[in-house]
Amino acid sequence: VIINVGGIKYKVPWTTLENCPLTRLGKLKSCNNYDEIMNICDDYDVSCNEFFFDRNPSAFRTIMTFLTAGKLRLLREMCALSFQEELVYWGIEEDHLEWCCKKRLRQKEEEAAEARLYEREMVFSETTQCAFQDDSRLSLCMRKLRDMVENPHSGIPGKIFACISISFVAITAVSLCISTMPDVREEEDRGECSQKCYDIFVLETVCVAWFSFEFLLRSIQAENKCAFLKTPLNIIDILAILPFYISLIVDVVSTKNSSKPSGGAGNKYLERVGLVLRFLRALRILYVMRLARHSLGLQTLGLTVRRCTREFGLLLLFLCVAMALFSPLVYLAESELGAKQEFTSVPTSYWWAVISMTTVGYGDMVPRSIPGQVVALSSILSGILLMAFPVTSIFHTFSRSYSELKEQQQRAASR
Repeated sequence: VIINVGGIKYKVPWTTLENCPLTRLGKLKSCNNYDEIMNICDDYDVSCNEFFFDRNPSAFRTIMTFLTAGKLRLLREMCALSFQEELVYWGIEEDHLEWCCKKRLRQKEEEAAEARLYEREMVFSETTQCAFQDDSRLSLCMRKLRDMVENPHSGIPGKIFACISISFVAITAVSLCISTMPDVREEEDRGECSQKCYDIFVLETVCVAWFSFEFLLRSIQAENKCAFLKTPLNIIDILAILPFYISLIVDVVSTKNSSKPSGGAGNKYLERVGLVLRFLRALRILYVMRLARHSLGLQTLGLTVRRCTREFGLLLLFLCVAMALFSPLVYLAESELGAKQEFTSVPTSYWWAVISMTTVGYGDMVPRSIPGQVVALSSILSGILLMAFPVTSIFHTFSRSYSELKEQQQRAASR
């Protein structure tokens, strides 16, 4: 039989096609008339028994290699998804692909699915914007507000809004650092408030007011309020803003209770209130996560963590297995052979194993005997190797995620 694909002719014995009866080529032999043949191929020459197919000749060359030699691989010069369409056309299962090619195909499918999801989100945002396409003043204001708070590349107002937001985040981080200075903490413990403490409070109030105003603007321009509140960055905004208002309420309540005479129970209550206030103030560090709205690097980091959950799970599994192996060994070497008191039990040795395998090495627990040092050297070398295995995959995922987000950002800017 002569098969012509894209102008390239192949002379194939019928016995070769009989090995794959469910494929498109295998069905040619069962055709009894001209109409059945035309349902399978694009054209047919009766005089020389030649079947014409208007398909990719490069992909068919690989398929012919599979029919003759049993090896099916992807082409480097061809898109993996296009090759998948060729496999569907010729009726060849993807399970016949080699494992490396199948992994590459799955990776391309995931990238295509994420790209389609992003495109749907962009189309949905455009359709929601079309809801305000009338010429009223309200619709014009809503469109300008959406561009300002959601798209910094839309113009000068969006860039100014983004710069102001980043500046307030930086100011909040600096004020948080200053509030932990020893002199400020001593004044807070004594219940006093100097001019520095008052200035920090005013600065924090102004920052929280801006963040609250920004969150209000984002919620106003959002069409679907439920979907807006479920967004991870908006949840972080809520968790960062609410502690300030809660701490104000708790502070007012504690001040009223402290003015009343009370005994030991009142002192315990004040201690608990102080602990709650310190915890709420520590949540201000979540303001730093707001930089993910304007930082492509932080967005890439979040996407990489979401994509590499399996690799991080493998890293944790390797660490736990090695920790469970080296902790009893170092305990046996030190307690039984070295007669030292630092490694008192196997659970206390877990901390040493984690610190040693991650090459941190605090030095709070150090093996003194020669067998213990041999175990320590083995744990350090094992930790370096075990942590290096998943890192390569994580790095490639980070690089791929950065390229994708950068392309998406460029497409959004062009729109």
